[in-house]
Amino acid sequence: MLFDLDGTLLDHDAASDAAVVATVHAHGPPASTGPAQIIRWWRELEASAMDRCLAGAITFQEQRRLRVTGLVERCGAGQWPEERADAWFARYLERYEAEWRTYADVLPALRSLAQRSEPLVLGVVTNGDAEQQRRKLARVGLAEWFPHVTASSEVGAAKPDPAVFHAACAAYRLRPAQVVYVGDRLSTDAEAATAAGLRGVWLDRHGTAPPGEPTVPRIERLDELPALIP
Repeated sequence: MLFDLDGTLLDHDAASDAAVVATVHAHGPPASTGPAQIIRWWRELEASAMDRCLAGAITFQEQRRLRVTGLVERCGAGQWPEERADAWFARYLERYEAEWRTYADVLPALRSLAQRSEPLVLGVVTNGDAEQQRRKLARVGLAEWFPHVTASSEVGAAKPDPAVFHAACAAYRLRPAQVVYVGDRLSTDAEAATAAGLRGVWLDRHGTAPPGEPTVPRIERLDELPALIP
């Protein structure tokens, strides 16, 4: 069974939200708007920059810098040189890493899966930076649960590309049809995994399912997962 990491096992948004508000408060840019708007801007900038990075248009370091300069501009603070933007992001990153936490349902679900008569082998498939994602798993105590991490930066393909899912299956010498994949994004995770031949499951933590019949199995908490697995 494979899992996405951010938004599925680890509460990335909570960590990022707390970190950006604290970093702006301590190191600028000066902003007349409140924390809620800062968070909205930061989330938008992150999504846009990561899309460009995964498409190969910019490097991982450049997407970090782009997020900072974009936030500075939206705050009306003009333009910052690259060195200042990089230094700001380093301070943000320290706070972000200090806020890493798993969701409350993660460990109970993993323990339940481990008690099956035929325990599942677990892995992570992520579009994040390989080194950082492995550090996340170690920091929050999940590394022992996930012996293998398939990262887009190492595969050369990112979700929703089938290649990244197939690389993860190959690492365990399993056919895609033998593998369940769980992720919090309907299109990029669950539907993409299904299209790649895996059994995609959508973890809809915020109950945002559109009207109509779901295209893939849907759960709102990980403790619902064991019931889906025969």
